[in-house]
Amino acid sequence: MKKFVSILLSVLLLASSSGIAYAQHFCGEYEMLSEITLGEKHLSCGMAMEIPDCDDGIAQEHDCCDNQYTQITTDDTFAKASFDIDLNKTFVAAFVSVFVVQRPDNYPTNTNFFAEYHPPPLKQDFQVLYETFLI
Repeated sequence: MKKFVSILLSVLLLASSSGIAYAQHFCGEYEMLSEITLGEKHLSCGMAMEIPDCDDGIAQEHDCCDNQYTQITTDDTFAKASFDIDLNKTFVAAFVSVFVVQRPDNYPTNTNFFAEYHPPPLKQDFQVLYETFLI
């Protein structure tokens, strides 16, 4: 889940810094066309008509269509997080010797486990001999 959230946030940051926008084209009050665009692209539904004006004789463009753009932007104070790593040489040497090498030279190579050792049998049972029983 953490990977998914981090990938989603990185894609959102990339989209906001590259200028990707969600463009919608409305004719009247109805949405006719929507696209994800790079920048502000002019969308048209094909209904752009010229209405002749009776008084001047100049053709005017039909003004019922409208484009709306929704952009994700970062603010001006955005800065990448950066940090400096200051490692102690003694710590790095100890870390490498313990976790990377995993066996210092002063450890014995063969380890004796006494799994096969059987103690000698008892000659007398001292608890029965001295009649000392734990209750």
